[in-house]
Amino acid sequence: MPDIDKLKDKVAIVTGAAQGLGEEIAIEFAKQGANVVIIDINEKEAKRVKNLICKKNLHVDLFITDVCDSKAVNKAIDIIAVKYKKIDILVNAVGGFDKLEPIENIDDTEWLKVIDLNLNSAFYCTRAVFPCMKKNSSGRIINISSGAGLAPNPHAPSYIPYGASKAGILGMTKLLARDAGEFGITVNALAPGTALTPRVKKVRDAKSIENIAKKNPMRNLIDPVDCAKAALFLASEDARYITGVTMMVNAGNLIF
Repeated sequence: MPDIDKLKDKVAIVTGAAQGLGEEIAIEFAKQGANVVIIDINEKEAKRVKNLICKKNLHVDLFITDVCDSKAVNKAIDIIAVKYKKIDILVNAVGGFDKLEPIENIDDTEWLKVIDLNLNSAFYCTRAVFPCMKKNSSGRIINISSGAGLAPNPHAPSYIPYGASKAGILGMTKLLARDAGEFGITVNALAPGTALTPRVKKVRDAKSIENIAKKNPMRNLIDPVDCAKAALFLASEDARYITGVTMMVNAGNLIF
């Protein structure tokens, strides 16, 4: 039987849940009793994740939405708020990049694309849910940043637009945590190290992945499930007075 204690009856929006970290977070939250709402533009993969959760007789809803489109985000969030009467948790897990290039090869279109996907999307979704959380004097916002937002990866090339956008996520997290606290809303970030997600397998070759793993203090890469467990903690009552923090889940790849 699933453990339904941690997030029982909570309404949890997870963006980017069609694969990778978002997928594992959505599954973990559903197992813990949440009414999970997936927001993603990848219809095929999002439906796959929805079906996985449904097969476990757990609750999941799905909105095919481009989170880089602020009007589309507002529309989806409005529908969710009316349907469920509340929004308890938002996980901004959309993000990534699809190539590695030096700065002189990055044109304006690519820069804006990566910033839009990783930073603007989180802003749009957070802005949209905030009035509902504020009205209910409660909420958990969890932003998925990256170790790349803290420092360059010491064992592999980094991608400047991605690192810059993820650093922006960390700044937004701290600023909003200060403003949101009086309304009972916590705002925190996860900064994962390299995880074996489909995106990482696409961008980095096997040798690079092996090199990162070998040079980590724990001699391994993290699993997306590790991030899901950390997100669960931040979403739960166990973390009710934790806000404005960045939790690193990286097998020791970066230590500050």
